[in-house]
Amino acid sequence: MPSLSKRTEHFTDSVIRRMTRVSLRYGAVNLSQGFPDFDPPRELTERLAQAAAKGPHQYALTWGAQNFREALAKKHAHFSGLYMDPDREITVTCGSTEAMMAAVMSVVNPGERVIVFSPFYENYGADAVLSGAVPVYVPLIPPEFHFDPEALEDAFRQGAKALILCNPSNPCGKVFTYDEMRLIAELAIRYDAFVITDEVYEHIIYEPHRHVYMAALPGMRERTITCNSLSKTYSITGWRLGYVLAPEEVSERVKKVHDFLTVGAAAPLMEAAVAGLELPDDYYRELQAGYQHRKDLFTGGLRALDFQFTDPQGAYYVMMDVSQWMRPGESDVAFCEWLAREVGVGAVPGSSFFREDVNHLIRFHFAKQDATLNAALERLADLRAKAAGR
Repeated sequence: MPSLSKRTEHFTDSVIRRMTRVSLRYGAVNLSQGFPDFDPPRELTERLAQAAAKGPHQYALTWGAQNFREALAKKHAHFSGLYMDPDREITVTCGSTEAMMAAVMSVVNPGERVIVFSPFYENYGADAVLSGAVPVYVPLIPPEFHFDPEALEDAFRQGAKALILCNPSNPCGKVFTYDEMRLIAELAIRYDAFVITDEVYEHIIYEPHRHVYMAALPGMRERTITCNSLSKTYSITGWRLGYVLAPEEVSERVKKVHDFLTVGAAAPLMEAAVAGLELPDDYYRELQAGYQHRKDLFTGGLRALDFQFTDPQGAYYVMMDVSQWMRPGESDVAFCEWLAREVGVGAVPGSSFFREDVNHLIRFHFAKQDATLNAALERLADLRAKAAGR
């Protein structure tokens, strides 16, 4: 048998998706993989029913249906103040996962460096490797997850072609401040690099924090590649509708990469999702209020149990310190499997997000109904007692 690809020989499966399978195996409350257990807005599901009956059912344009791209451009301009030409600067992808892969492959050559903040969503490292790039990791320092400006500039000095920025951050919930964003932008300009942003949680932000659009900063429109999706904003993670916003020259390359990766996103789902993009501002205020409530419920419950955790500024994740309950030498992966099996709550081991040697943090998500979160908290109330008997 011929040898397999050396590029992928060190890959594991996604730890996040693995923990969903572990949760299902043991009947645990799944707070690992970040998807809601509540329905999308009624406007989307009603439009989907119409599309199922009347179409479209065939290929849309490779880079996205015209009405969908026009609705994306209008919605993005409303919130960011930046108008992106729907024909020249928007590419619709199969989820933000493909958006990020297409972006990296479009601007980075094999052997070139890409800066990644750590902790990071696990796909970013894989995207760099699949593109033949060399990731350069810059630590975000707990508990506030700030970064050392000198460490970041040193990464740029190494000749980085691009920086990947998840804002708000998965997994730590950090919302980068305006000053931090300006510093990143200034370094990108000084060292002539792209910034590839992942902004899927742009509308899930907690007071007093605000989302800053990198492309809207001075000098950054022409060197920012924005990756986003409808998954989190409209609770449709299974629809796999993402997009890339980029200057025309970059978008032309992204379109070609996307064409050969997946051809195009699902036509009836794009048609239905237009209804979401046309929702009024009240929807986004209610979305934030709903997630503020879930955050308060879940973090309040953790606080009442006297657990140590990071309080997120955005997104819907909590990192919790479990070092006191781990056996000597035990991995966080093994601990999370024990937690699902014996306590009945699914979580993601933090080591899958950090380049540094971090083995004492796990990630929960709280994009769930009150009843689900309360059930998880009731089970977590037994954590100390069950850990004592290990």
